[in-house]
Amino acid sequence: MGYPAIFYIVRIYYPVLAALGIPVNIMGIVIVSRGKCGLSKCITRYLVGMATADLMVVVVVVVLEQINYLYTYTRFLHMTPVCAVTSVLGSATIDCSVWLTVSFTFDRFIAISCQKLRERYCRERTAAVVTVTVVAVSGARCVPFYFMMEPKIIIVGVPWNCELKAEYFTSPAWKAFEIFDSIFTPLLPIGLIFLFNGLTIRHIVRANKVRRELRKGSEKQEDPEIKHRRRSLVLLFCLSANFTLLWIPSVVYSTNWQMVNYSYTDHYLNTPMYILQEFGYILQMLSMCTNTCIYTLTQRKFREQLKQGAAFLFTLAGKLRKSH
Repeated sequence: MGYPAIFYIVRIYYPVLAALGIPVNIMGIVIVSRGKCGLSKCITRYLVGMATADLMVVVVVVVLEQINYLYTYTRFLHMTPVCAVTSVLGSATIDCSVWLTVSFTFDRFIAISCQKLRERYCRERTAAVVTVTVVAVSGARCVPFYFMMEPKIIIVGVPWNCELKAEYFTSPAWKAFEIFDSIFTPLLPIGLIFLFNGLTIRHIVRANKVRRELRKGSEKQEDPEIKHRRRSLVLLFCLSANFTLLWIPSVVYSTNWQMVNYSYTDHYLNTPMYILQEFGYILQMLSMCTNTCIYTLTQRKFREQLKQGAAFLFTLAGKLRKSH
């Protein structure tokens, strides 16, 4: 029996994703961090943090894990201590990306719905502290992934490859960790995003109704406050919807999809569950590369900065060509 069709799909998909995802995320980091997109410093901090986390996911999970497994097979990366560390880094970077999305959603909820708390919470310093905290907690939470791995084979005293320890499938402690891991990412984040967005929408509907009542005599003049809220909401909801929709297949498949087929032991089984798992993983990785596209579609000043950057690169390329 040959490989299932999904295996040939990922052999094309992951190299393309890396080729696009790395430069796209770097471009997003550079443009947003310059602070010329008309966004507050607080929002800028979160967006840069999210783009950085997404970039690390592409590098660690897509390049060092998937592409290395499918194509290059760099021997060093297949030593058991190294692939165990890579597993920890991959899980930690995904956690960072997910929880920074939640943090950004919560920040916008506070900014729009909680006027008294907004001045104290929605600041650049708070965003920096939240980002550092998310990174630290995500790293600490994923340390157990290192200890659930064991070598698949030992050659001349050197352990190679990683597979789950036998006790992982029988130990109550590991089972509890698996349940916690499933809740921590992505079930709880998706629930929180729905909660914060729902509360934000409810507040905006009520606030806009009140403002329209107060501005009945000046309907022809556009309300700048409502315009500002609309711009923030478009960005917020696009990022939240992108994350939620692309993670749903993974949630539908299983709350422990990361563990079930870690060693790829059933590549030869063309089963619907295996295909759903891989399809969910494909969409999950895609969510790490789409935020910059969302900025481009929703933020006019980001598009302007992007055009200026592209023009600069073309000009620079022309000058270098002439000099040669």
